[in-house]
Amino acid sequence: MSIEAKTECEESKKTVSYDTSLAEPTITEREYQAFQAAYNFLNTELFAGSLPHVLVTFQRHANAKGYFAADRFEGRIDGAKAHELAMNPDVFTSRTDELILSTLAHEMAHVWQQTHGTPPRRAYHDRQWAAKMKEIGLQPSTTGELGGKETGQSVTHYIIPGGAYSRAYANLAANGFQLNWQSRAFSQERKKKAASKTKYTCPACGTNAWAKPNTALICGECYDHDEGDATTMEPEEVDTDD
Repeated sequence: MSIEAKTECEESKKTVSYDTSLAEPTITEREYQAFQAAYNFLNTELFAGSLPHVLVTFQRHANAKGYFAADRFEGRIDGAKAHELAMNPDVFTSRTDELILSTLAHEMAHVWQQTHGTPPRRAYHDRQWAAKMKEIGLQPSTTGELGGKETGQSVTHYIIPGGAYSRAYANLAANGFQLNWQSRAFSQERKKKAASKTKYTCPACGTNAWAKPNTALICGECYDHDEGDATTMEPEEVDTDD
């Protein structure tokens, strides 16, 4: 066998090792695993383990600390559906871990209603959801303070002192739970700019457009010039913790 052939043979036998058992967890692994661990823990403590698996994501969303979107993902192989539970890292900078995870629990209440209750119309926070929130130790409030309305299109919450969530988080923190990453301060400026743009979609043909919040848009693709009929484009709505 020639030296050249022997070298090629030896090269073909080389393998690449993917054994990372001794490697430090990456930033992605550490932070997403932390939120998955928190979801699992709160699912057990607050929802008796009754919630399905969801895909937890980090998403910058104008004017929302987080949001829930039903059946947002689909399996590439088996076609299974999965809900999205998104957390906004831009608001982590001004909040404690306890407050951040209260948003996680808020969105988990939407998961519960989607799974075990009667899902409301899009992005609405109704009485069934509000009752579950209070059961898990979070007081729904349109103002985030005492006296705010419990239901509506935009509803946040505050933690009930001594309630189920407060006790559950105390146990989690006592076992060393900690979040490690947040958006840099300049992301807040991006958030202000993003708040000026809302996605609108035509319900008839699916055409998308972006404009300022509360803009009245009609779809040019569907506009009937002969009859003057117009299709109003709808703003994107998701169940959010505002």
